[in-house]
Amino acid sequence: MNAILNNDFLFAVDGAEAEAALDGIGADLLAGRLVPYLGPGLLSLDEAGSSVPVSPEQVAAELHARAPAPSRIRTNMWSVAQFIEQRRHRSTLAKWMSEIFAAEPRPCALHHWLARMPLPLVVDTWYDGGMRAALLDSGRDDVVSIQGITRSGEFRDIWSKAYRLDGTQTDEEAADKATTVLYEPHGGARPSGNFLVADSDYVEVLTEIDIQTPIPDVVKERRGALGFVFLGCRFHDQMLRTYARQIMKRSKGPHFAVMIAAELTKNERRFLADNGITLVDMPLGAAIDRLVRL
Repeated sequence: MNAILNNDFLFAVDGAEAEAALDGIGADLLAGRLVPYLGPGLLSLDEAGSSVPVSPEQVAAELHARAPAPSRIRTNMWSVAQFIEQRRHRSTLAKWMSEIFAAEPRPCALHHWLARMPLPLVVDTWYDGGMRAALLDSGRDDVVSIQGITRSGEFRDIWSKAYRLDGTQTDEEAADKATTVLYEPHGGARPSGNFLVADSDYVEVLTEIDIQTPIPDVVKERRGALGFVFLGCRFHDQMLRTYARQIMKRSKGPHFAVMIAAELTKNERRFLADNGITLVDMPLGAAIDRLVRL
């Protein structure tokens, strides 16, 4: 059923309409008209259980176990990370994040399906490197990843670094020529342990992101002709909403998000509605099963 949910003008589809929407999303992905925007919820589909955290709250718990944080912040990943950085130094925070995400990535069926496509742009917002691993497994050599980096200890005007899939660092000129650009805005455990995770990591980024300075030029160029589909994402925190909004800024559309309508927070509903994102009201696992059969 097509529906406008409440008074926030969030357009949603479920049932047969959701299945039809997914078929259209799959066709647009195959044609390179949509950007997959991937979140940590994809890891929760692993029936054996993920070996790394699948949410910011789980990262906060892992960090809190290593350095107990005050109760008022202990469920907030960014604040707990900041607490550790201030008291144990940045090197300790980076070491612990690398330990937390040390397990080899286990790409899901969606990662492998997407890896075979010559997509212009893929956004992976989690630290585990599942999409990178799937692209590496595919044997492709026409992919460049760009990771956001912390400016802690940097004296250059630099916001990101580019890598080939073998882990060697390259430059954005190589990304311009790549068939697929994998954009990891919050960094990643591999190849170099780049983590944007503490509040301090985001101070300058959030100051500049409204004018798009931290977002790589190649991302800004490619998104202009594309829409976005959000898979495995939640937007219950302002940080997550801000990044998604700025990354999809000035993109062509249309935009979709696969989420369960009944589980949305008020802020998530408003975010989807304000950004013209159609809600595909369907369990993530069922949606992925349908997509990868196309």
